[in-house]
Amino acid sequence: MSIWWSLHLRREAASVPLARRLLLGAMDTAGVDPDISFDLSVALSEACANAVEHGGDEGSGEPPGAYRVTAYLDGERCRIEVADSGPGFPARRVVQRTAPAPALTAESGRGLGLIEQLADHVQFGNRPGHGAVVSFDKILKWREGALLRAM
Repeated sequence: MSIWWSLHLRREAASVPLARRLLLGAMDTAGVDPDISFDLSVALSEACANAVEHGGDEGSGEPPGAYRVTAYLDGERCRIEVADSGPGFPARRVVQRTAPAPALTAESGRGLGLIEQLADHVQFGNRPGHGAVVSFDKILKWREGALLRAM
């Protein structure tokens, strides 16, 4: 069995914990190991926070001031995608997997690196036209008796 869902959220700070709680609730119900769920929820929070801060409103097909979160739990893997309508990533971020670390005194700039550390596979890209896409995968571990456990 597999499940997927898609959320269209406003670019407001309150949407970040909402997306995180929905993911944690779905993963708990499905029977995903809590440590894996936590890692994915932190990565999702970082991707959503990035969309809220940098995802502009122009020409995306998304409602103004919105971004989209899509999650798939299928067998032994979870894939999450966060897409916004901002200016997209600079070409060097799309091509280069790991960007230089921000200065220790920087107040921002650590989120994408954190996603890379928490997920098994990460891809940063730009949508055709306008907007950034962050997608990441993680191999799942299941609790005993999990509803979606792969056969």
